[in-house]
Amino acid sequence: MSSCCANERSKPHAILRYAPDDAVLRLKRALLFLLLTAIVALPFALRPGRVSAKRADDTVVIITPHNEAIRFEYARGFAEWYRAKTGRTVAIDWRVVGGTSEIARFLEGEYTTGFENHWTRELHQPWSTEVQAGFQNGRLPPDAPASVRAARAAFLASNVSCGIDVFFGGGTYDLERQAQAGRLIDSGLRTRRPEWFTADTIPQNFGGETYWDPEGLWIGTVLSSYGVLFNRDSLRRLGIEREPRRWEDLADPRLIGEVGLADPTKSGSVAKAFENMIQQQMQRRFKAGGEEARAVRLGWEDGLRLIQLIGANARYFTDSSQKPPIDVAAGNCAVGLCIDFYGRQQQEALRRRSGPPVREREGAERVGYHSPPGGSVASVDPIALLRGAPHRAVASDFIEYTLSMEGQKRWNFKPGTPGGPERFALRRMPVRRDFYAHAEWKPLRSDPEDSPFEQEDPLVYREAWTGRYFREMAFVVRVMCLDAHAELVAAWRAINAAPEPARSRALVALQDLSAIAYDRTTTDIRARLGAKDKVDEIRLARELGDIFRANYARAERIAEGLK
Repeated sequence: MSSCCANERSKPHAILRYAPDDAVLRLKRALLFLLLTAIVALPFALRPGRVSAKRADDTVVIITPHNEAIRFEYARGFAEWYRAKTGRTVAIDWRVVGGTSEIARFLEGEYTTGFENHWTRELHQPWSTEVQAGFQNGRLPPDAPASVRAARAAFLASNVSCGIDVFFGGGTYDLERQAQAGRLIDSGLRTRRPEWFTADTIPQNFGGETYWDPEGLWIGTVLSSYGVLFNRDSLRRLGIEREPRRWEDLADPRLIGEVGLADPTKSGSVAKAFENMIQQQMQRRFKAGGEEARAVRLGWEDGLRLIQLIGANARYFTDSSQKPPIDVAAGNCAVGLCIDFYGRQQQEALRRRSGPPVREREGAERVGYHSPPGGSVASVDPIALLRGAPHRAVASDFIEYTLSMEGQKRWNFKPGTPGGPERFALRRMPVRRDFYAHAEWKPLRSDPEDSPFEQEDPLVYREAWTGRYFREMAFVVRVMCLDAHAELVAAWRAINAAPEPARSRALVALQDLSAIAYDRTTTDIRARLGAKDKVDEIRLARELGDIFRANYARAERIAEGLK
């Protein structure tokens, strides 16, 4: 009993003897806190210094869908250029709200709020849903109410602001919509630099595309085209020796399950690439002779048949156009359809991770990119001054910088070269035609052999052929390839395993496109997609989907020798 009590009495003393001292605990916690603080602060401490908006002499506010690399390089480049010109420091306040669709919604909301204040508080006019819907409508009908027409005129005469100076990036379609809404104003650059707006420098039109607005409301700064990103290791695995250089190469049956594609109803860039394929087929038919209308109808079907076979090889149809390039770089897909700078930036990312590429033979890098010759037009990413820009003079200077040769070099010079970017190779094609005339710059360029203004048999985009039916085209591609994808792939596999003549007969059944012929798409399908009752679009998709599923099932049966 006494022994037990002795043990019990000794336990507290033992605990106290080996317990850590409170001061030691506090010291350890303090050291741990300091260590974590240092880890968090280190990247900020090592980040190169830059002038903040509060410390800069001047500021410009820019909204953009451009990525961080472009924002970094153009902020640095403009600061240097502006200081050399004015002797003042400048900071860019970037506003990144998402892609061009999100930017459009944001600007619409900001200008609506701003104009409502102007209309009711300064002009003392009543606000209404009609005024709200009409003051940004660039296509008001002649019978629009007088109050709506007055609101539209007041907006165009106003200095209503959204608090942002410049819209930098997007496509011509996006900036044209902003111009029609009345949110853009002339930056005055064409008046200050008329020598830049000539056929030899920045042509107004090239290859059927418009490069700047005749009223100066927007100006293209850089070119974009479409092509194929491919993984050389994956091609070797599939036994494909020739790198894909034409759109037709994506229809190779060895690529079944190996092509990364995006849904054209979700990705405008991929829809534009599909449109380029169709336009190329139309142009071939037209050049072969014959009536233009007939060439357009036949070329439409040729292009859709090609897209159908590419769709049959698709591994997936994603909502994001950025996914296929990433998957190709990782080897999850052998090839992917993408806009040019997505493809080149994936190449650049692999170069940065892997170091200098081993060039034991031409094209030794794992990932390559080709834009099909004569298969893609070069369109522009514009820049524009926004109505009511709070820092208009600085904003005009930024627009001038992007079109100056100093600004153009940033797009395609190698990092660290004189006049080039500081850290990131942007791998994009400048819009200025005279940029490519400098042979001495080739060693400084990231893509020295690319010259978008010098192509053999270039594609000339004709808007009248497909431009008015862009939405309808994306829709019929979706129902033909996405909605019936499982049946399409099954039929395509059976066709490629079948002997002749079953193979040819099955292919004819597979490629029966009478349900989406050009004349029907541009009339009946267009009318139903434009109907006020949106349920009609769902019904149409189901009807066409059933037709294609039946065609594919019939093609599979023919290929397998069944009735």
